Amino acid sequence: MVNSWREHPKLKGRFLPDHPDDLQVLVHDGGPRISRNAGEVVWVTVTGADGEVFRGRLLNQPHNLQSVGQGDEIRFVVAAGARFPVMVTEKYLQERGAWIIIPCRKCGFSELFDAPSDLIRVVFPDQPAGAVTSMFTAFCPLCGGVQGVKSVDNPLPREESEPSAPRPALEKPKRPWWRLWG
Repeated sequence: MVNSWREHPKLKGRFLPDHPDDLQVLVHDGGPRISRNAGEVVWVTVTGADGEVFRGRLLNQPHNLQSVGQGDEIRFVVAAGARFPVMVTEKYLQERGAWIIIPCRKCGFSELFDAPSDLIRVVFPDQPAGAVTSMFTAFCPLCGGVQGVKSVDNPLPREESEPSAPRPALEKPKRPWWRLWG
């Protein structure tokens, strides 16, 4: 079906009346750990869709970004917590299925600007070769809050007693935590 994205529930109501394939998308050079440049909202003409991932061409030139420019073809998704659809990279899309992204605690943003492997490389620069990262946190690129990123295939190890036995209650301290002496 031609231009089926116009009726897609995640895009419906976002298009300009006189330009039914044009909408605003948040484009970026990466999140706060990868780039110092803030994301920018630009106009995009939608050119295709693969399920929940859309393709489009930038109609105007971003002011401070290096990775995208007017006329470039991008991919984007509609994410929880974001006012505008958000640009995603091919690398991010390839890695996305292997990770659970825990939305930002402040704004609810449910995606990342960067591929998880790029974030791991920056967050853990001294990680030994062959090490496996099960979980890490990232700064939300929209509000600066915290997002969790958890591996689907390499979850954190569980304690022997976890699934069947409840955890023992913590012992009550003999004095309040704030009182140094007796």
